[in-house]
Amino acid sequence: MKTIALPDGTTVPALGQGTWMMAEDADRHAAEIAALRTGIDLGMTLIDTAEMYADGESERLVGEAITGRREDVFLVSKAYPQNASRTRLPQACEASLRRLGTDRLDLYLLHWRGGVPLVETVEAMGRLVDAGKVLRWGVSNLDTDEMEELIAAGGKACATDQILYNLTRRGPEHDLLPWLATHTIPVMAYSPVEQGRLVADAELCSLATDLGATPAQVALAWLLAQNNVIAIPKAGRSAHVHDNRAAADLVLAPDTLARLDGLYPRPRCRAPLEML
Repeated sequence: MKTIALPDGTTVPALGQGTWMMAEDADRHAAEIAALRTGIDLGMTLIDTAEMYADGESERLVGEAITGRREDVFLVSKAYPQNASRTRLPQACEASLRRLGTDRLDLYLLHWRGGVPLVETVEAMGRLVDAGKVLRWGVSNLDTDEMEELIAAGGKACATDQILYNLTRRGPEHDLLPWLATHTIPVMAYSPVEQGRLVADAELCSLATDLGATPAQVALAWLLAQNNVIAIPKAGRSAHVHDNRAAADLVLAPDTLARLDGLYPRPRCRAPLEML
């Protein structure tokens, strides 16, 4: 499994597991627990969740899945922007820790930019690190100008920017990705197969057939071929997890990468960072 180095030198797998839209149906509970555990077994040990997902039930699901295996997992969660203040962030963090059944997060993210000044969020994150509740912190859905503001607010310890990035969402390549690379901040790509829509893309299906792979595997392999990118696909079934894991072993040749560039070119000019 390819690994990505965080700014503090910690390495994480380039292919992790997302949990957005999990824990929303009790009938899928057992299958989702099994899927997360299968991913851990296969080396996809970075698991991303958030207090927002299923109103905290996603965190509870992850907590159940990692019971007895906490030391095997790099655990990521995210705080609502309205909870990113000096007084509310510690409370939000404690609530997430209770739902996850753990005493610390490996990475805690600001989910998106809200009304709380970044300087206050940076201070609150630092206090959580000092208290040992959070080992490192980062952000999500922040564009280039906001990242510059974050650094100016004292946020040089930011460990990642989790953004919407996939074959059909290549806008960040204009300036955000180069800016992050300059500051040695890796990207965490959510919705790497566009919430499943890429799987039905006729052009991608044709290319995948030529490679003897699935469209999702090609989309994930393209992301994994980029520098300093961590992909966090969601999979609610163990079979789906196995399919995703195979993408980490799929090496795309230069002509295939060129073909993908032709099919899914990046926008000609810069646009604001997109969100889902």
